[in-house]
Amino acid sequence: MKAVERAKLVRSLRQESRRLRLLVLVIGFFLVTLTFVVVTKPDALLFNLNGRLSVDQAPRSLLIRQRVDAAAAAAAAASRRSPDTLAAAAEDPKVVDGDSAGVEVNANANVGAGASEDEKRVLTSEPEQGKKAEEATQSELLGGEDEEGRKGLRKGHQEDKEHKVTLPTVSNYTIHEATDDSDNGKQEVVADRKADAGSQLVTDVDQSNGGDRSHQPALDNIEWDKPLCDFSNFRANVCEMRGNIRIHPSGSSVMYMEPAGSMKDEQWKIKPYPRKGDELCLSHITEVTVQSSKVAPECTKYHDVPAVIFALTGYTGNLFHDFTDVLVPLFTTASEFNGEVQFLITDMAIWWTRKYAVVFEKLTKYPLIDFNKDNEVHCFKHAILGLHAYMEFTIDPLKAPQNYSMVDFNRFMRRTYSLPRDEVTALGEVPKTKPRLLIISRQRTRMFLNLKEIVAMAEEIGYEVVVEEANVNSNVAHFAKVVNSVDVMMGVHGAGLTNCVFLPHSAILIQIVPWGALDGICRVDFGYPAEQMGLRYKHYSIGVHESSLTDQYPLDHEIFKNPLAFHKNGFEFVRQTFMDTQNVRLDCNRFRPILLEALDQLNQ
Repeated sequence: MKAVERAKLVRSLRQESRRLRLLVLVIGFFLVTLTFVVVTKPDALLFNLNGRLSVDQAPRSLLIRQRVDAAAAAAAAASRRSPDTLAAAAEDPKVVDGDSAGVEVNANANVGAGASEDEKRVLTSEPEQGKKAEEATQSELLGGEDEEGRKGLRKGHQEDKEHKVTLPTVSNYTIHEATDDSDNGKQEVVADRKADAGSQLVTDVDQSNGGDRSHQPALDNIEWDKPLCDFSNFRANVCEMRGNIRIHPSGSSVMYMEPAGSMKDEQWKIKPYPRKGDELCLSHITEVTVQSSKVAPECTKYHDVPAVIFALTGYTGNLFHDFTDVLVPLFTTASEFNGEVQFLITDMAIWWTRKYAVVFEKLTKYPLIDFNKDNEVHCFKHAILGLHAYMEFTIDPLKAPQNYSMVDFNRFMRRTYSLPRDEVTALGEVPKTKPRLLIISRQRTRMFLNLKEIVAMAEEIGYEVVVEEANVNSNVAHFAKVVNSVDVMMGVHGAGLTNCVFLPHSAILIQIVPWGALDGICRVDFGYPAEQMGLRYKHYSIGVHESSLTDQYPLDHEIFKNPLAFHKNGFEFVRQTFMDTQNVRLDCNRFRPILLEALDQLNQ
């Protein structure tokens, strides 16, 4: 019996030993995992040692939203305030916001944030984002104040600072909306603290436009009664807001701070480049989230001027797109501020800003901020995200701020580059002076194959001819002076004709239209803009015999019989067929009357 009992005892000890080893393994695995998380992903921790996460430490991958019944919260706040508290708030403008939580938005999120219609209204710039509502990052604000904190609030803002808690943002962590009484109580405390919020005492040196500050300027706590963003324009989405605005570039977020009692609940996603619907182009543009909120990162820089945020990548580098996508919309959006405006540029191209440095110097008095490399939290009273843009290379004076027009833009460009001629001089006013004709030459596509013949014909008529080539490497200031010195400019459809912005008022632009039923495209790109600038425009469509396509196709080919049919294949096909592979052999006898008409107009 003793041997049997001894055997049972041994088996029992072995089992206990196995359980102990298993427990040790589990605990060891847990400790290793926790150590790994702490070392590699500290953002996963809800709180640091003192329960507060600074704006520099806060992770930027998830937005924690606060949903508060404003009416109930305001009533609860009013019921808990003592007369002493109200008096202290009225006398001291530096009562701080009790819940200035660090709230940021992921810069590179490619999915839209959303929730059910019963919970909130989410507005996004991308149609497919609505399909991912289940991936929403909406959550309730965690934390609150204990009883001592609420008593401290009544004693004054200095003690309040000791008790307040700033809530963290949690990486890849969704906190579902709570409905129990304890959470409701926490929300009421937040609302109470929000109702007493004032401006915070800080020391900030703003080198960009605020100067040396010893206190935070009072940010207007007013309600912006319009939607934060306007997505109705077919070409560009624009967001504009006034009030307390926090711009956090490293979080790719623009936050409109809701005043107490506001029920505004908006969220938008926007790529601030005016090529709406062009997915290929916009795929390279940084997406920025705009939203209304009651919590946000603390300000690190304060600005007394409005902010304009826009992108540069897109199609910039092509002269036409430099103007139609950026310079014209930027003029339209920012001119009304007379230089008192701060530009924040996403997808910055340093070489491009240097190329057009004089334009930026005319539009803003402050250094450009590289949105993608900036780590500050900028606070503004007025912000515009995106640029006002209309038809190609034009301004709609009925919709543009201050009713700006292309005449204004043409004048602005002449003054920016200090060009001497504002108006074409009538022939005969200056004796022995010939009218000057500028021919824009090209070297790769849509070239003049008989350029020397064209120059000789123009000189025979009575023109002084200048031939220049415009490309991405051209010195803008030099080319602007050449263009401004002439009376007539001509060239085959292409980016070089964009230089017409430097022509004096009432000058003449002649556009040579390649074969391929391209008249409509050419008029939209340069014809209408030229006329809106106050220039006189002439349109010359070449014939079949003037096209180099006759060297590639027989005369009975469909490309000559019905070129419009090729447009059904899309613009890319049209561009490759009629623009990239075609040159022009101008019929001087057929074109001569156009130059003679221009001479007659210059005599008027």
